[in-house]
Amino acid sequence: MTGQDPNPTAGKIVVSGVDDEPVSNVRVLGRWDGHFFVVFCILYTTFHLVVLNIFPMETWAFRIVHVAGGLMIGFGLAISLVPRFDDQVQVLWRSAQLLPFLVATLTALFAVVAIVAAFFMREVLEIRFPPPWVFKTFGWALIASVVVATLSSWLFRPDRHGVPWYDWVLFAGSFSVGGYLIFNLSAWQFRAGVMPQETDFWVSLAGIVLILELTRRMAGLALVIIAAVFILYGFVGPYLPGFLEHSGYEFKRFFTYIYTDNGILGPTTAVSSTYIILFITFAAFLQASRVGEYFVNFAFAAAGHKRGGPAKVAIFASGLMGMINGTSAGNVVATGSLTIPLMKRVGYRPQVAASVEAAASTGGQIMPPIMGAGAFIMAEVTGIPYTDLIVAAVIPAVLYFTSVFFMVDFEARKHNMRGLPRDELPVMAELIRRVYLFIPILILVGALFMGYSVIRAGTLAMVSAMVVSWLTPYRMGIMGVLNALNLSARMAIQLIAVCACAGIIVGVIGLTGVGLRFSSMLLAMAEHSQFIALLFAMMISIILGMGMPTTAAYAVAASVVAPGLIQLGIEPLIAHFFVFYYAVISAITPPVALAAYAGAALAGSEPLRTSVTAFRIGLAAFVVPFMFFYSPALLMQGSWTEIALPVVTALIGIYLLSGAVIGYLFDADLGLPIRAVAFVGALSMISGGWMTDAIGLSLATAVFLFQRFVVIPRIQRGKLSPAG
Repeated sequence: MTGQDPNPTAGKIVVSGVDDEPVSNVRVLGRWDGHFFVVFCILYTTFHLVVLNIFPMETWAFRIVHVAGGLMIGFGLAISLVPRFDDQVQVLWRSAQLLPFLVATLTALFAVVAIVAAFFMREVLEIRFPPPWVFKTFGWALIASVVVATLSSWLFRPDRHGVPWYDWVLFAGSFSVGGYLIFNLSAWQFRAGVMPQETDFWVSLAGIVLILELTRRMAGLALVIIAAVFILYGFVGPYLPGFLEHSGYEFKRFFTYIYTDNGILGPTTAVSSTYIILFITFAAFLQASRVGEYFVNFAFAAAGHKRGGPAKVAIFASGLMGMINGTSAGNVVATGSLTIPLMKRVGYRPQVAASVEAAASTGGQIMPPIMGAGAFIMAEVTGIPYTDLIVAAVIPAVLYFTSVFFMVDFEARKHNMRGLPRDELPVMAELIRRVYLFIPILILVGALFMGYSVIRAGTLAMVSAMVVSWLTPYRMGIMGVLNALNLSARMAIQLIAVCACAGIIVGVIGLTGVGLRFSSMLLAMAEHSQFIALLFAMMISIILGMGMPTTAAYAVAASVVAPGLIQLGIEPLIAHFFVFYYAVISAITPPVALAAYAGAALAGSEPLRTSVTAFRIGLAAFVVPFMFFYSPALLMQGSWTEIALPVVTALIGIYLLSGAVIGYLFDADLGLPIRAVAFVGALSMISGGWMTDAIGLSLATAVFLFQRFVVIPRIQRGKLSPAG
């Protein structure tokens, strides 16, 4: 008996469940509907794994099933949270549900029966063309049921315990849209957006309404409003001035075009139906095998006792979890519930604690090898191999997280903070014995660089997570695997809805040609100053991304901004990384900084001030894209000797930038004039030229000498306090 605790986290501050998904808008299902959706989720995830790895499926058909199935699960699980009337009015409204219930239910039932009858006649009775009654009034019935049910979901009180009738109608509507498109697939590919029929129009319109409604429930109004503005733009273009003008489109052509591979079934859904669903399943297997908890425990054991330890833990743990999670705000809620209280405990102000967590979680979206699914969309859009993208992402990610690390360290030094007591932290020696839990990540990276496809590498990593669990107390058996498959479908719904909604925007951009006209405007600006053109591209990318999840933000910005940058002569890799970074950091950019607001809710700080602080802490992310624009070597473009010097100068610049932002450098506070000098020195090292680097190094040396021989002696003589 050694007396050593066999559980390294027993009695410690680290708790389980840090990688659980927030479920504030997910209803609690009853017995039969709960079992129904569990089975449905398992079959949905299994279908994707089988198609991706064993039995390929026609591309359009696969994406149609992917979107339709995601909508069906989403309407079964997601509550419609909208402002409603007071309780007394709500009671009156209950008696008014009969009419919309009858209208929506009967029309939805007719649409489902029509689709089932059409397939039965063709597959069983071998009647190639169904009789006129099947599809003649199908479109009217479908759109009526969807509109009435959607409006009812806004008016009537949501039921957290069981699926209400209007969501069953939306479930049926999603099935009917997918069924119609699959049944008429060949004809749809030929006539959609060109010579559509009336029923085609109603089906595509119903599908778009369903996507917008589920996106509103899962991701909020921001993306829905932006999509609605783009849809409106398709019809008001003839009345707009300048580069926004276009000839306009009739309803049939417009909406059917949007529901093709130029829009909803295009690149964004291609990514969500392959890479996103696969890697969310991988994340679900990691969660089931408790690897996510191990990441956090390992971070606490390694850095929790250091100065400002919990903040440094947040950088490491939130970065890792955010890389897999795919949503900045969601990761803040998941890991911040643990790290933010601990940061406050060691002395960080609430808004700083929330900001550090927001900056770290947002940074997870730029951390290879997964990059929150953004790299998959980039590979799909650009055609650049995925392995090239994750190699290019390494140095910028290091620069960003190094900057955040410097800032939290300077903040801790400035306020003389300490770390957490070692006796409250997990024991590193015990965690080292379970270092094999990193194997799934190592297999993922190794398989990619051995030449395996992204899908095959992700599948191998997923299987390895299950195998690794057999070496832990949380061994995944059949029930564990089924639970992971169920969990992955539930986790994927938000991104599926977001990618489909982003596809609407991409489709409008492609149809109207506004992206090309925007490119022409950038070219005109670049004739005066390329730097000003880049600043304008930066602002547009941030504005387009505000309030949107990373995948949607990048998909939209890549359609509007990236083509213009490429026309300026910028390499596609640099142009897309430039856009991607600013789409990502829109999550911590005021005034719509979702990740910062999520952290503020946990920390109890004022949201807008927290977003400003998060902006400061994540400031490096605003600078790094200009760094790799002026020094492509930072994206691994060139030989090792060509890469080394820009990396060193960039790190020095990041160090100066962090000190200037926090107001602390070289073991003492910075006065305002010296702070400005340090900031100018940091910016001087962005362009990567010898002259600007020399200026930056000279200013850095001057700041060091001033702090060392003027400020610190004054502090030692008692003429200046360390804190001011």
